[in-house]
Amino acid sequence: MKVTIENKKGLGKDIKVIVDKKTMNEHLEQRYEEVRKNYTLKGFRPGKAPREILKRQFGDVIMGEVLDKVLKDTSNKALEENKIRPATQPKIDLKKYGEGKDLEYVISVTELPKIDTKQLQNIKFDEYNVKIDKKYSDERIDQIAKTQNNFKDTDENYKSSKGDLIIFDYKAQSNGKDFKGNEGKNTQLIIGKDLFIKGFDHQLIGVKKNETKKVEIKLPENFPEKQMANKNAIFECKILKIQKNHKVEVDDQFAKNLGAKDLNDLKQLITKQINDEYKNSLNMLSKNQILDQLDKIKIDEVPKELIDQEVNVLSHGMKEEEIKQNKSNLEAQAKKRIKTGLILNEFGQKNKIIVTEQELNSEIQKQFRMMPGQEKMVKEYYEKNPSAIASLRGSIYEEKIISEIKKQAKSNIKEITKDEAEKILKAENEKSIKETSKLKTKDDLKEKKHTKSATKPKKTTTSKKTTSKKTKKVSKK
Repeated sequence: MKVTIENKKGLGKDIKVIVDKKTMNEHLEQRYEEVRKNYTLKGFRPGKAPREILKRQFGDVIMGEVLDKVLKDTSNKALEENKIRPATQPKIDLKKYGEGKDLEYVISVTELPKIDTKQLQNIKFDEYNVKIDKKYSDERIDQIAKTQNNFKDTDENYKSSKGDLIIFDYKAQSNGKDFKGNEGKNTQLIIGKDLFIKGFDHQLIGVKKNETKKVEIKLPENFPEKQMANKNAIFECKILKIQKNHKVEVDDQFAKNLGAKDLNDLKQLITKQINDEYKNSLNMLSKNQILDQLDKIKIDEVPKELIDQEVNVLSHGMKEEEIKQNKSNLEAQAKKRIKTGLILNEFGQKNKIIVTEQELNSEIQKQFRMMPGQEKMVKEYYEKNPSAIASLRGSIYEEKIISEIKKQAKSNIKEITKDEAEKILKAENEKSIKETSKLKTKDDLKEKKHTKSATKPKKTTTSKKTTSKKTKKVSKK
């Protein structure tokens, strides 16, 4: 095999490959032999069919199969030997082929640019350690305690009020007649929540234990028995119990109910939870600082094909006119994204960063925990959408790369309080809103300018001389 790189300027390469006819004939002979072994021809012993007969029947097919195999093997080898990494799918242009001939073809390929990842060691970023004051953990625990119910029985003289838990049996009728689903035993509702039938629990305010109370109500539109929807009904309720909600004591038992060993353990868990909440947001700021600096790393040339592909992704769903108006912005955004991706990928390869199946499965399991009861749906989603798995793998890969960059880059560690963390995050959020607003204003101004120029009336003149001059100028052009 003879390989020649015909042009060496820029990322575009034309690689001329010649495979001599002797090698091609060997491949053809080998394939004919494979076909001969599995082909029985009348008048010939199995595996002894003449080549000429096989050629008449299968010549074009065999040539196509050999050509595909040789092109695949030799083109990959040509790229590897010349250390060329394609940015997009290479194109192959056949120049000469056939039985008894050399195979000659040209690979047109856009190469990935060379990137010096050592520059990443000069990146600087802020790393935050948030110190959570004890009072914030106590406040969070008190908030949790307020959401916990602690209902206790009341005596027979107690009259129900808002917030109480009522336990009752009922039998309902509509127009004096029973209907399907008109009875309930040990039904529970909290007065004021309005979760049973709208307006129902309010009528149970002031009832006592063992009392019978009639509740007149309109059955809801979504009542299980469709023929009863929106009909009036009377519920005869036998009050079995009234329980009053008492303040939950924050103690060891409370902590154990929440899965902690004791109150002290719960405080430590809550402190870590609050810390993690802020750390995750602050880590995103650190990541953005790193990504912003990646854009300053010099790359001689970004493959235009990749930019065009990314523009198509960014402009998905946009109208043609909108794409034209925002063309420069879309291209700039696409170039930045491609450039960042190329740098991250190069760094990942040089540092031998990979995503294991275990890491992928662990992330999916994490999603299971975030969506309890919907595990089957999540599992089926990933099974039916290979692109979703690829996207998830890409996200994990990027996070591992950012993590490794942080190890090699220069961190500025800042010890901050929760209040300081909130200020930093608020300022960053306001900055992001301003930048978005600026971009929107720019786009609006462009739109107005475009509309104005399109609707602005052109000057007219009655002068014949002026008209003829204009016509001449146009004809000259």
